Amino acid sequence: MNDLVIMKNQQAVTSSLQVAETFEKEHRNVLATIGGLLKNKHTQHMFAKETYINEQNGQSYPIYYMNRDGFTLLAMGFTGTKALKFKLQYIEAFNSMEEQVKLPTSPREIARLALQANEETNQRLDSVEGDVKDLKENQVIPNPEYSALSRRVNQRVSEVAHSYGRITKKQRGELFKDINGGIKKIANVSARSMLRKKDYQMVMDFINDWEPSTATKTIIRQTSLRFDKEPA
Repeated sequence: MNDLVIMKNQQAVTSSLQVAETFEKEHRNVLATIGGLLKNKHTQHMFAKETYINEQNGQSYPIYYMNRDGFTLLAMGFTGTKALKFKLQYIEAFNSMEEQVKLPTSPREIARLALQANEETNQRLDSVEGDVKDLKENQVIPNPEYSALSRRVNQRVSEVAHSYGRITKKQRGELFKDINGGIKKIANVSARSMLRKKDYQMVMDFINDWEPSTATKTIIRQTSLRFDKEPA
């Protein structure tokens, strides 16, 4: 549930892709519904259009980020017991994330809050600074850095694909699946869009050093053999 709502530009938001996955709907249908909502000028501030890179084929696709009000409007049309359960989970996730936004951000403000809560506590400022640093590092990776990682993934897959000579779209998809699976595993996230800011350099180093797994290499060799055996 922690992945339902993220912090983006100091605001608690969720994405059309996450909504589609949670409510088991086609992303294109969710995008179409948002497009209808955006025809009303009073809703346009609730949604922000961006793009994301599909982990399977490396292609760029549209995605909308929305605040609590945008999600509420979008989810009005989702009915049923299961949909209600997911709506309640989203409400809880938004509440939790928005509470984090209200927390003081500077070390001195946090120290003052701690002293007010417990006058007998003489908390050291450097300890508070460490907590603040941890909060900042665990924020979702900003869009510029995320885009840089996506470009490097595409470049690295192309470099490896070039070593095979001829390569099909399906084989390239296996390479993307392999590298993205490795990224998610080392960063301990369920989706590449959930990468944390503190893991940026680790992930970039992994991409630079990445080589396909033995299983992926075997799949590519097998499909290449079948391709070569097909009559011209």
